[in-house]
Amino acid sequence: MEILPHISINHYITVSILLFCIGVLGVITRRNAIIMFMCIELMLNAVNLLLVGFSKYWGDGNAQVFVFFIMTVAAAEVAVGLAILMMIYRNQHSSDIDVLNRMKW
Repeated sequence: MEILPHISINHYITVSILLFCIGVLGVITRRNAIIMFMCIELMLNAVNLLLVGFSKYWGDGNAQVFVFFIMTVAAAEVAVGLAILMMIYRNQHSSDIDVLNRMKW
């Protein structure tokens, strides 16, 4: 017995597109690096939701395993990115992207 039989693939696609667009809008408009990381994670989760939706639609569980690996890599990416951002914040006392663009290595 299916728990939510009235949810179709169109619902998954619609919610995934909305989440992805919110993430893109956040990356484009925000200058804070932490918020940009959160928006990139939102975009990755939108793709994961779409993969799970198509996995349910086709009745194949392989995409759900792939989603697990994507989430693992995304968590590692965020951990490394936040560590780099913390070191930059210690040196520059700002997480603003415009300040980071003016840095000379």
